[in-house]
Formats: sequence, C-alpha cells, structure tokens
Amino acid sequence: MGRRWRDGRGRLIVRAGSAPASVGERSAVCVPLEIAASYRARTKGLLGRDAVDGALLLSPAGGVHTFGMRIPIDVAYLDRRLTVIAVRTMRPGRLGLPRLRARHVLEAGAGAMAGWGLRPGARVEVDMGTGTDVG
Repeated sequence: MGRRWRDGRGRLIVRAGSAPASVGERSAVCVPLEIAASYRARTKGLLGRDAVDGALLLSPAGGVHTFGMRIPIDVAYLDRRLTVIAVRTMRPGRLGLPRLRARHVLEAGAGAMAGWGLRPGARVEVDMGTGTDVG
C-alpha cells in the first residue's frame, strides 16, 4: 500500500459506517480534494488561505502545525491503508503532536470532518479521476 501521489486534485470519499465496502446500502460523502505530495506543496499547505474548499491531503506526513494559518482546521491522521487514526481541531498557532503510525494527514475547515462522519477507525478513499479508487 505504499502509494505515492503527485500534487493535484481529486475526490475524497468518506463512507458512512464501518462495515466493509461490499455491504449493501451505505451512503458516501464525496469531497473535493487537493493533494500536496511534493515538499513545496506540503510545506505551504493551507498557509495564507481564508477558507478550504473540501480537503487537503498531505502525503507523506505524520504531523502538522498551524503557525501562520488564518483559520482553525480539522486534522485527521491516516495510516498507510487510509484508516483514520485520530481527528483533532486545531486553532491557528498550534503544533500538533506527530502520530507514530500516521503516513498521511488530511486537513479541512474546522467542523467539516464531523459533518462528513469522519472519525477514528473510518477508512477513506482517494479518487484521482481516473475511474479507479486508490486506498
């Protein structure tokens, strides 16, 4: 599962519930996604923005900070299988503790992740628009 992404755009898919994908009726939330995979894109992240359209995936990443940010954000730490390890809301000017198993970090506007049903144990998918899901 050691997938490496390139900077770009796609969709984040958050499925409701924790059952396997083969189980019948499950709703999914599709969120616009920006991927920051290069050092430069990860370093910039959400700095200088007044809002977030969807989410930003930092990969690889194990921790984040909000120094220089203008808005509070939700942060989800993901393992190599894109399973959520932890979700935190961070105000500007904070240093988030790195998570040992985290390989990716997902950022969004404060409160957004709760609205998507994103919580520890949930698994997300990344769709890069090629017709196949990654994750």
